[in-house]
Amino acid sequence: MALLAVGSVALDSVETPFGTRREVLGGSATYFSTCASFFGPVRLVAVVGEDFPDEHVSFLRSRGVDLAGLVRRPGRTFRWSGRYEFDLNQAHTLDTQLNVFADFRPELPETYRDSSHIFLGNIDPDLQRRVVEQVRSPRFVAADTMNFWIESKRASLVETLKRVDLLFVNDAEARQLAGEHNVVKAARAILSLGPKAVVVKRGEYGALFFSGTEVFAASAYPLPELFDPTGAGDSFAGGFMGYLARARSLDHAAMRRAIVLGGVLASFAVEKFSLERLRVLNGDEIRSRFAEFRRLTHFEDLESDIL
Repeated sequence: MALLAVGSVALDSVETPFGTRREVLGGSATYFSTCASFFGPVRLVAVVGEDFPDEHVSFLRSRGVDLAGLVRRPGRTFRWSGRYEFDLNQAHTLDTQLNVFADFRPELPETYRDSSHIFLGNIDPDLQRRVVEQVRSPRFVAADTMNFWIESKRASLVETLKRVDLLFVNDAEARQLAGEHNVVKAARAILSLGPKAVVVKRGEYGALFFSGTEVFAASAYPLPELFDPTGAGDSFAGGFMGYLARARSLDHAAMRRAIVLGGVLASFAVEKFSLERLRVLNGDEIRSRFAEFRRLTHFEDLESDIL
């Protein structure tokens, strides 16, 4: 199974109540690929400028990420700057410089066109469809989106949703896309647009999974320290899709494990700034936290004794 990731590779400047980092490694495809790489090989499609540090390329390569689709163009790399308040739930964008990302037109290397699993980061929905059309017969396609595309290119996004199997959105995006205040009703409305499943990311409250009549709720891991939530959603998606590609199964049991593992990877990502925690993360730590997730949510089935 081959996992393809398309999205942004960026340089971020982040302010939180716990510190500041300038021009550190970021981008949706970066977080996704790094987290997915713990489960198997990842093929990355993105664009960077001539100023993108070689050390970041070396890091991605060290994680086993296939960089044949990472293109370096003349100009500056995409940059994002944001600030978080004390509760860390909402990022306030201070500056966005698209730079070479403004002209990003993903072209897949021939070796990527047999990918079995695809993750479409929150890029223009026209470009998301362009990627899917270049893959011969993908087994599973997942997409992310954001409020900007929901508001500015809704018709194109709806067309894209007909081509994907699963959509990742946060609760605010789900409400906006569906025009429903209730998250459950919103998820049902999104399913009617085409996807077979919807994952609603709820930050510190975990995630909800909807598919047909199936509903699964996963809590977030209770962390004693949280420094930087940037990239948490993409880390979640990376853990989710990385596991699915490894598991070679798309049944509900695999989806539930994927959601929990997505939460595990996201919980590590937010423990430090940028990808600092993910750089030193290892498989034993992932397995240990997954086991802890199971202990936190396990209870004895004593149905006959509840009343």
